[in-house]
Amino acid sequence: MKSSKSKPDVKSKVKKIAVIGAGMAGVTCARTLAQAGHQVTVFEKNQAIGGRMATRISPFGAFDTGAQYFTVRDPRFERALQTVPGLCKPWSANTVRVLDEQGRVAAAGLPAGQTHWVPTPGMNALVSRWALPLMSQHNVELETRVSHLDRDTLNLHQWQLRTHGPGEANHVFSGFDAVLLAIPAEPARLLLETSPQADPLGQQIDRVDAAPCWTLMLAFPQAMQPDLSSLGPQWNAARSTHHRIAWLARESSKPGRGTIERWTVQASAAWSQEHLQDDPARVQAKLQKAFAEVTGIRAEPTFVDTKRWLYAKTTEVLGQSHLWDASSGIGVCGDWCLGHRIENAFISGLELALAVI
Repeated sequence: MKSSKSKPDVKSKVKKIAVIGAGMAGVTCARTLAQAGHQVTVFEKNQAIGGRMATRISPFGAFDTGAQYFTVRDPRFERALQTVPGLCKPWSANTVRVLDEQGRVAAAGLPAGQTHWVPTPGMNALVSRWALPLMSQHNVELETRVSHLDRDTLNLHQWQLRTHGPGEANHVFSGFDAVLLAIPAEPARLLLETSPQADPLGQQIDRVDAAPCWTLMLAFPQAMQPDLSSLGPQWNAARSTHHRIAWLARESSKPGRGTIERWTVQASAAWSQEHLQDDPARVQAKLQKAFAEVTGIRAEPTFVDTKRWLYAKTTEVLGQSHLWDASSGIGVCGDWCLGHRIENAFISGLELALAVI
């Protein structure tokens, strides 16, 4: 005999949700919520999607200015990557460790069983592909910086966002049941401080810290000529103990990146902090000198550029995958919750979305 009790409605109420930040954590969170049927709008202060999975386009080819590659450990991340077959390819980086300023090296590489993976044609391709459904529905607001969180004037149980858009145009977006911050810890804390209802959550991330990083980009199109084909070292990537440089990568060695000799150089955290407010031209000159010392490449590059990351690598983590306050409808996620890897950002965004659902 069947029970006469009516079954509970297990379908969640459709929520209107704002996700601030369109890096790996933000897009993972937003797409998971959208797939569950919620109405999601993503706000990104930059011109492009990707966050630290950033790619700079130059006349001589692309540079991965932030994250250089990712590894795969979590089966959920592995399954998600299977939705974009062929987009990410293994990079035989031939990684070494530079032992001194004379370029002396020792073999290094990743631990056994781990693979360097890179999206093609640039690091931003993976997040951009996953964001396509959101973009096609016009649910991503680029070049839109959120400056304040406020309770909605028409419904105190909801949120409104004050934003600055292109040309410093101000706009208010309202009616959100939840606001999820997928940005670095310090900007997240400062934004949460703008609302008394959200500030207690911000206080929980006070202990999180991150180091900055200056990035140098160099292109040597003359290396395409036969007589210069052996320009530079035999390795393609290096972890460096040079006091100015932590990492070097030959961009042209990555799959799908083009053959023009290009290098991305990332400064050490200590040196970047010391020179955080320096003029970019001065930073460029110092890093270029260090690059020549490490690689032996003393040819003049045809293209040079720099990029400063204020929050490049987490040094003090939150210690849990996300924060979610259901009573206020405020949440935060990001790689800094768990570490500094791309996979950390994915897991953080995914688990925050599942908590909201």
